[in-house]
Amino acid sequence: MVKSMVCIVLAQFLLAALLPLSMCYRTHECTSAASLSPWFYDNSCPKAQAIVQVFVAKAYSIDPRMAASLLRLHFHDCFVNGCDASVLLDSSGTIESEKRSTSNRDSARGFEVIDEIKSALEYECPETVSCADILALVARDSVAICGGPTWEVYLGRRDAREASLSGSMENIPFPDSTLQTIVNMFNLQGLDLTDLVALLGSHTIGNSRCLNFRQRLYNHSGNNDPDQTLNQNYAYMLQQGCPISGEDQKLFNLDYVTPTKFDNYYFKNLVDFRGLLNSDEVLFTQSSESMEMVKLYAENDEAFFEQFTKSIVKMGNISPLLGTDGEIRRTCRRVNHDV
Repeated sequence: MVKSMVCIVLAQFLLAALLPLSMCYRTHECTSAASLSPWFYDNSCPKAQAIVQVFVAKAYSIDPRMAASLLRLHFHDCFVNGCDASVLLDSSGTIESEKRSTSNRDSARGFEVIDEIKSALEYECPETVSCADILALVARDSVAICGGPTWEVYLGRRDAREASLSGSMENIPFPDSTLQTIVNMFNLQGLDLTDLVALLGSHTIGNSRCLNFRQRLYNHSGNNDPDQTLNQNYAYMLQQGCPISGEDQKLFNLDYVTPTKFDNYYFKNLVDFRGLLNSDEVLFTQSSESMEMVKLYAENDEAFFEQFTKSIVKMGNISPLLGTDGEIRRTCRRVNHDV
């Protein structure tokens, strides 16, 4: 009898303790226990995700290349002080924009699309949806509209009041990076080799400029020959459009087979030594562990999609600003005190 009474009291105590926490989780009103949640805007801005989807579809219909550009913004944002929309900030008296970094200058794009989305969301629910969350949502919707997987986006990030040009220069891999360099950069963000291989699979869509891979085409090892890990027929084809000098900004498909479809042809190309960038092909040539993953994804697109969704959710969870940290920008290009 005593034992049963103790159990009842204990159950009542636990229910009383856990009920407010479960209510916080669904209503998002407990900032002391702030965390990301798929339902973050269900009450405060229920149309938020639908609005984002409409504008991504519009941008894609005008320029299919925009899907890769929007996805890339999320990656370049999260790798610099976390997923806080710092990549969207323009330079001002107190801010050196990350847009000026080597990884972003002349290549980061899609800012006008983000502006349009933010303007629509501010009209629908002012000062509610963060720019950081917009980047996470457009990444998901861009992959999906290209035929890739979809996933539940965890929301509730807030926006940074500062940018880091130096972080953007130091934390994002370059097209000629070695595998170990890329691994180290991912590890600093809490991402492992499995995440790295899956996330680089996003290069199944998008483009890169001639200047990013020219070194693979001419005198790569000091013997006037192309990179030996580059299929020679493919190298010859690339040389026709990317000469030894000039045409620096000319664009080439990262996946020349299905350039606008999010699929596993990126990995098939690596197996055939037709990866455009050195930082892609090294997944197949510099590590037996990553090579096995490349082979798996080349043969099984479902395995790739499954791991990609896990890894991009994990990436989207890098050091978010939560609760009362940061702010909800009214304009994604500027912090609120500058608006």
